[in-house]
Amino acid sequence: MKRMQAVMGAVTLMLLSACTVVDLDAEGKPVIPKDPNAKPSYTRQTPQQIAEENWQSRVVTTANDHALSWADMETKSQTVKAGTNESVFVRASGTVSAFNDSNNRERTLTLTINGKPVAVSVGPVIRSNAIRDAAGFRFEEFTNQVQYAQLTKALNRHAVKQLPAVDASWINKPVQALLAVTMEQGRVDDVVAVELKQGTP
Repeated sequence: MKRMQAVMGAVTLMLLSACTVVDLDAEGKPVIPKDPNAKPSYTRQTPQQIAEENWQSRVVTTANDHALSWADMETKSQTVKAGTNESVFVRASGTVSAFNDSNNRERTLTLTINGKPVAVSVGPVIRSNAIRDAAGFRFEEFTNQVQYAQLTKALNRHAVKQLPAVDASWINKPVQALLAVTMEQGRVDDVVAVELKQGTP
């Protein structure tokens, strides 16, 4: 009997020594350390939280580090495969030639860039995936297609909040712009304002 108790005691000690003590949070749930090799996961966040928390790191920093010139973007558009599209950030300067608020929910500013008129969406409603895709967000990071699509709207709303008040007084003014551009083969599909500033570089 004593031998059996000794064996059981030894087994219990072995099991306990193999266990890792895990801290508990305020709700009594175990705090699991983050895996440094894990891919980003936004399962527990709303699209708005994702947009706000990642704006600087995934949009602004990516744009500043990788923005193309307008001319380089036009060249790159020639390499886009037919039937597909690609989004990039572009830094450009131009003069405002028109402001269209006939639909006050989907206003556009026309910038003359390298001699060509370019319609730039300034919101408040923007129907484009350009910012999301240029920033490198991928479907695999999200719970489902709905969350991924909702992120587009959240990013676009957040972008509009960062813009200055744009109206007809901008016409004929020089502007520096950071843009998210969706390209198809040899052409520009969507252009969305990320940053706008009156003045020359």
